[in-house]
Amino acid sequence: MRIYPAVFRLVFSRMDPERAHHLAFSAIRAAERVRASTLLRRFTRPDPSLGRTVMGIDFPSPFGLAAGFDKQGHGVAALADLGFGHIEVGTITAHAQPGNPAPRLFRLIEDRAVINRMGFNNDGASAVAPRIQAVRPVLAERFGTARPVVGVNIGKTKKVDLDEAVEDYRASTRQLAPHADYLVVNVSSPNTPGLRLLQSVETLRPLLVAVREEADAVTKQRVPLLVKIAPDLADADLSEVAALVGELGLDGVIATNTTIERTGLRAADARIQEIGAGGLSGAPLKTRSLAVLKQLRRELPEDAVIISVGGVETGQEVHARLRAGADLVQGYTAFLYEGPLWAAHINRYLARHLR
Repeated sequence: MRIYPAVFRLVFSRMDPERAHHLAFSAIRAAERVRASTLLRRFTRPDPSLGRTVMGIDFPSPFGLAAGFDKQGHGVAALADLGFGHIEVGTITAHAQPGNPAPRLFRLIEDRAVINRMGFNNDGASAVAPRIQAVRPVLAERFGTARPVVGVNIGKTKKVDLDEAVEDYRASTRQLAPHADYLVVNVSSPNTPGLRLLQSVETLRPLLVAVREEADAVTKQRVPLLVKIAPDLADADLSEVAALVGELGLDGVIATNTTIERTGLRAADARIQEIGAGGLSGAPLKTRSLAVLKQLRRELPEDAVIISVGGVETGQEVHARLRAGADLVQGYTAFLYEGPLWAAHINRYLARHLR
């Protein structure tokens, strides 16, 4: 019997979603602090058969946790104990910012979805960088060569104008690239005004070139660089992004972020209108996210990596993304509904079916 879904239904579903997130995350971190997760790790550690090398990095499992859950880098070690093959921290901005006013996180339980307009709330790159630096030796000691990978996702500071975005991303890169296994440029959140305009090839090209140059300047070993895109891009725009990845020799694409679409939801229209603006994540993204994955796999250079994210809930769905051409798969929203053993269940399914 799976206990957490019942706990969610009886307890967390009645709480404000952001408060429930903080309580659940605090409990995960507390378990790690009192070493309860040492025993848990024996159950959650991915089977060695799941290991794969992507971007020159050894991942203990192809399934990881998407950016958004740990925005501050406080819980990387605790999340690693749950079986994720990688944890992507962020989104982190050059300057600390509180994000948008609450309420800013909303559940659509009947849709297995979430709408958020968090607005990149985080402590800023200079505060988060030392946390990531400190956790890396902890992971190495705890997991050895099967250490979960730590990705870092960076975005634009809200108060920074679009014409100054390149320097803002450079500042984040300067602080964070030396401590990241891979780096992600996020230009696709709908919750920072104007951010998605950076997805056009004309503005995206100089941004990615600048981040690549800055990362190379501050690291001894080349850090892989990816760009995270929205599911709302038209197919023609996806083709342009794929061509740009080839032109710049970018390591890959994370597809996809949240959507501003609201079609096909089970939740009442009045509820959707009441919530208002924000990015929708979870099960409703499955179809579009998979379609984006398939198009990118056809059009990207053969050696370009795709990390597929959007709507995955089960081991079977993760397996399907891998078969469709994803090199790695991420999840987040289903974690809120399934609880701390979610990654372990997915890894067990993959160990039985990936051959």
